[in-house]
Amino acid sequence: MHDNLDLMLYRARRVLAERLRPAVHSPGQRLEVASFRVNGEPIPVAQALAADYRPSTVGEQWGRAWDTTWFRVTGEVPAAFAGRQVEVLFDLGFDINKTGFQAEGLVYTADGQPVRSLHPRAQWIPVAKKAAGCEPITFYVEAAANPEVEMFHPTELGDWSTAGEELLYRLGRCDVAAFNADVFELVHDVEVLIDLAGQLPSDSERRARILYTVDRALDLVDLQDVAGTAVQARERLADVLASPASASAHRVSAVGHAHIDSAWLWPLRETVRKVARTTTSMVRLIEDHDEFVYAMSSAQQYAWLKQHRPEVFAIVRQAVAEGRFVPVGGMWVECDAVLPGGEAMIRQFSYGQRFFREEFGLECKGAWLPDSFGYSAALPQLLRGAGYEWFLTQKISWNERNRFPHHTFMWEGIDGSRIFTHFPPMDTYNSELNAEELARAARQYREKAVGSTSLAPTGYGDGGGGTTREMVARAKRLANLEGSPRVAWEHPDVFFAQARAELPEPAVWRGELYLERHRGTYTSQHAMKQGNRRSEALLAEAELWSAVAAVRAGHPYPYDALDQIWRDVLLHQFHDILPGSSIAWVHRQAREKYAELAARLEGIIADALAALGVSLGEGPLAINGSPVAQAGVPAGSAAPAVRAPRQVSTDPDGFVLASEFVRIIVDADGLVTSAVDLASGRDAIPSGTRGNLLQLHQDFPHVWDAWDVDANYRRQCTGLTSLTSIGLDGDTVVITRTFGASSVEQRLSLDDDGRVLLIDNVIEWHEQEKFLKLTFPVDVFADTAIAETQFGHQSRTTHDNTSWEDARFETHAQRWFLVQEPGFGVAFVNDSSYGFDVTRVERDGRITQDARFSLLRAPRYPDPRTDIGTQRMRLGVLVGADPGTATQAGYQVNLPARAGSGASLPALVEVATPGVLVSAVKLADDRSGDLVVRVYEAQGRRTTTELAVGVVARQVHRADLLERPGEAVEASWRSDGFSVWLELRPFEVATLRISR
Repeated sequence: MHDNLDLMLYRARRVLAERLRPAVHSPGQRLEVASFRVNGEPIPVAQALAADYRPSTVGEQWGRAWDTTWFRVTGEVPAAFAGRQVEVLFDLGFDINKTGFQAEGLVYTADGQPVRSLHPRAQWIPVAKKAAGCEPITFYVEAAANPEVEMFHPTELGDWSTAGEELLYRLGRCDVAAFNADVFELVHDVEVLIDLAGQLPSDSERRARILYTVDRALDLVDLQDVAGTAVQARERLADVLASPASASAHRVSAVGHAHIDSAWLWPLRETVRKVARTTTSMVRLIEDHDEFVYAMSSAQQYAWLKQHRPEVFAIVRQAVAEGRFVPVGGMWVECDAVLPGGEAMIRQFSYGQRFFREEFGLECKGAWLPDSFGYSAALPQLLRGAGYEWFLTQKISWNERNRFPHHTFMWEGIDGSRIFTHFPPMDTYNSELNAEELARAARQYREKAVGSTSLAPTGYGDGGGGTTREMVARAKRLANLEGSPRVAWEHPDVFFAQARAELPEPAVWRGELYLERHRGTYTSQHAMKQGNRRSEALLAEAELWSAVAAVRAGHPYPYDALDQIWRDVLLHQFHDILPGSSIAWVHRQAREKYAELAARLEGIIADALAALGVSLGEGPLAINGSPVAQAGVPAGSAAPAVRAPRQVSTDPDGFVLASEFVRIIVDADGLVTSAVDLASGRDAIPSGTRGNLLQLHQDFPHVWDAWDVDANYRRQCTGLTSLTSIGLDGDTVVITRTFGASSVEQRLSLDDDGRVLLIDNVIEWHEQEKFLKLTFPVDVFADTAIAETQFGHQSRTTHDNTSWEDARFETHAQRWFLVQEPGFGVAFVNDSSYGFDVTRVERDGRITQDARFSLLRAPRYPDPRTDIGTQRMRLGVLVGADPGTATQAGYQVNLPARAGSGASLPALVEVATPGVLVSAVKLADDRSGDLVVRVYEAQGRRTTTELAVGVVARQVHRADLLERPGEAVEASWRSDGFSVWLELRPFEVATLRISR
């Protein structure tokens, strides 16, 4: 054989692109088009169908950014198409390379029934499987002019108010055509074979046979009559397509999927429509293909359908009932997995699973977070506690430096809990099931010595329409094909059961799944961080006082109000909202929502306390809604405040803030030169250095502006020492500075207990591409920094011996991080700042640490005015700290005691053991009236503790995180309540359900 195989491959690709694909549809006949432009936000379907339409033409421009235009398509099926499958070809002006990031449409019938979505990869509307000829055609298309927000370039398209008036799209086509099924099948025969050949070794027999056979099959195609000669070409390919895969071939479980970000380069309201479009198409694909299975996460997205598109929700509900449309994840949204607090993570599970249980009668077995930006080491315990059996992600494959060593493994968290975990080795959660992806999965799968199975979430995301009929056609041919992994559509639960059976003793990864990218999301869009943290704190207070008022005063528990507020908070924890990586519109609306939620929660708290005889405002009471004592008042109670004596004085070097616990010196530049723990006599500030130093860095990552901080930012640093003013305001040192176009006011004081140096910052931020840090050098010798995570803490090295350690140059904490040596430590607490870094520094032959809060960033994409304006944040420094006192200080800064007047309130729940904290006191979600109390061990040590509850009860059960009762707990009963003893593992979270 003298044929050149490379030329055969080139010829096949050209014939496929230029002759076969265009012949899938016959030449079309133009249909009539009319249009109706919506003035403002999207309108209900019924209103749109009844609107007045004006004549339009193909080639006409339409669509100001974020506008909606409805198109009416009318005509009839040509008589010549009788007996054939007929479709309308409708092009909104698509660019096929920008699927999910431009114009989209949802097609409706004249009576308002959803048909399918229109997007660049699916520009067709079904008319008839077998047309009679001359049937009337009427469709309506709700077309969204979503702008192409060009990646990584600053843009004003990110908000309606700045997007401009330009019409963005030009109507490209509106024809009725016959669908040539034989050509469609030939296209995929050829495509699958030549793509497979491209992945096989150049000298392999299988590659040569494929290319030779395809070449000869194409000889049988009349390029001027493809439809008439497709069958004989397919017959020539039958044998090579029938050759089975080897017994040892890698096996891919495909599941239809469309990763739809709940907000990102579009606002929340547009996600509602993206979900409606995608799910409509996926239900139709299920109807057309018996083997196809589609999975969708996020209870919020189903809830949007139910509320805004009930006609779509109805067909989804039916497909779920049939087991083909699969809810996965069991969470309210695919949230960020490091920034939300512990209770919020639990509520992601409980609200998500409750929705799926109530609407569909099912609960999800696995958590589905393919795209979140790293995963807290607390998650395994929380997943297991919520009843999950498995966990899936993809994002760690994005690591910049270090390749994660497993694809299927056990993930162990801070308390020792383990969850069976899978990373698809295909390195994508938007698979097209092409040969390159399948070859990559087989090649990269790390557990191939003991396993042979991986998962492939398959489909275009973000409004790209999900899985296509082309992908289904590929899967059919790849089910058992020599040279390729085997492919089968499967429910994710089936895949995980098979994988677990293959790996009875999987490898174990302990600790966080740190993503070596997107480190800037710990800081970007500070208002998101502050709104989330404040909402979490207010919700804890609102639930506590509402439960106390319900139990002690018969006050109605605000179930509906709290449920709606929680759902709003959980939505805004989505992994492109809370991290600060969405367009301006998203963050503007989030700021407004957080302010609204704060006002509503303050009202709920005030009403509950009023029912208990307590008024908020000036008064002698300290109302402590936190789980730690403060102002001399026990956790969860109200009593007269007892504030520690504090003194402020001046000396030649500046100012002295002192109490019986600490002595802080602030110099004339407003910098901290000494911070002495009086109990030990240790000064935390190394001699000759100064803390409270603001440092400004150039911040221009090589890509992903709002997401990433590159290590090179540290090479350009300006210390902000110039002073505008400094002075005393009562017991507070007030410092003002200006820098660039910005300014800052800092107010330094000691807290009510006299232990924590508080730094209240008001920053007028008007920088671009800058990163602001606040630095404290500390005289501590430590190999690790300890950071609070949900329900506990974790350690990270401060050195960079390995590439894994070096990659963690920017990390995250919840309310505090701590630099500690045996016997002495310094804790850094915050009320809304998650990012930090700790660096080892040699000074005069001694190793010290520079501990730095990450305060503000100024990326220009996707929001060119990120954080511009007034930003407020409270920080704190605690000398002589350990994890226990750091945790206490963190709560005090985030849930400070309130002032008020009225009767004292004893605590409803008391814990006898320091380090065991109450995370939540609430009434049960099922509205039974049962009291739910959640506690956790915060210091990482095994303990036994007594828990006293001041409520008359019938029985007490340990419950899971979804509040389902388990084993009964033996209680000591009293006339006014009871007490129980709990044994807790290090960092264990325990939930009690109390029947009153």
